Amino acid sequence: MLSSSDPTRPLPELHGHGLCLRPWDPESRTDVDTWLRGLTDPEFRRWNTPLRPITDADGARESLRRGAQRDADGTGASFQIADARSGTALGHIGVNEIHPVLRRGLVGYWVLPEARGRGVATRALLLASHWAFTGLGLHRLELDHAVGHEASCRVAERCGFRPEGTIRGAIFEAGRHDAFRDAHLHARLATDPEPVLTATETP
Repeated sequence: MLSSSDPTRPLPELHGHGLCLRPWDPESRTDVDTWLRGLTDPEFRRWNTPLRPITDADGARESLRRGAQRDADGTGASFQIADARSGTALGHIGVNEIHPVLRRGLVGYWVLPEARGRGVATRALLLASHWAFTGLGLHRLELDHAVGHEASCRVAERCGFRPEGTIRGAIFEAGRHDAFRDAHLHARLATDPEPVLTATETP
């Protein structure tokens, strides 16, 4: 059973699928440390190249503050993924680049190393997508990932994000801002059927 609150600021906590999605707190040392660990993880860096590299706690805190500002002005919605029972941080999911007129957003996520292989990304994406469609009133959610990132491709498809093709030179090469690589584009509409979790994906 899913639950969410009205799409007002500050962001609500979202509960469902054994998870709690809660807003990041830039002033929390624990949140800063978790954010830093996620963005410096080698597997994250293999597939993602942030516009501003994060290498220390000060940079991580500033990054979270920028995210909180986007949350406040309605152009983004950034959540820490946590276990519903223990509260343990598991990763991140965000609805970014929200376009209020076209009612469109771009989804991104990552999962900490110790939480992988448990369906965390799938469950978090289902929960965040449900809220984006029903709480924010978005019509279209897009998701792209580097070509070759098969794990992210499987998450997208399990969550009803249909493949729409390859977008050429759309994202940075790993660790570079002077070279580009292709990405796969997936998208889901508010009118698409709601995906159902399989037994192996339930908590």
